Amino acid sequence: MTRPVRGPQSGSRPRRLASNGTRIMVFGTFDIVHPGHESLFKQARSLAEHPYLIVSVGRDEVVERIKGFPPRNNEEIRRAVLALHPLVDEAIVGDRNGYLEHIKTAEPDIIALGYDQKGYYVDTLERDLATAGLKASVVRLSAHKPEQYKTSKLQNGTISI
Repeated sequence: MTRPVRGPQSGSRPRRLASNGTRIMVFGTFDIVHPGHESLFKQARSLAEHPYLIVSVGRDEVVERIKGFPPRNNEEIRRAVLALHPLVDEAIVGDRNGYLEHIKTAEPDIIALGYDQKGYYVDTLERDLATAGLKASVVRLSAHKPEQYKTSKLQNGTISI
């Protein structure tokens, strides 16, 4: 199946043709892009010979609901920073309610979860994907120095690439 390459209207800057690679999707807040996130991106990309990495950025209100406090940077700033990252092929924002609609739109072959991602949606993800007719496989990635590179532990409030 040929999948369209997202153009400027989606706010991404695709560098590779999506139809020529394995579409891999990761999720997160990405308030401060740090080496732990870079490890996540590298691990996700290593899952396929020709990876196309889609990063889903959590909506501001969803982040606040899950974490109990708002992100330091708004969703559009976080998405724009990730869209420029050399390991990211496409950066999108997640759904306001639920999570399946933007996954359906992105059509990932693989969903790669971070070591610390948990909660209801993670517990039901594989079942929900199957119910929606999506064939994406779900994998769990490893931690990279979580004692050092967890955003909540970092003192610096600026985003870096």
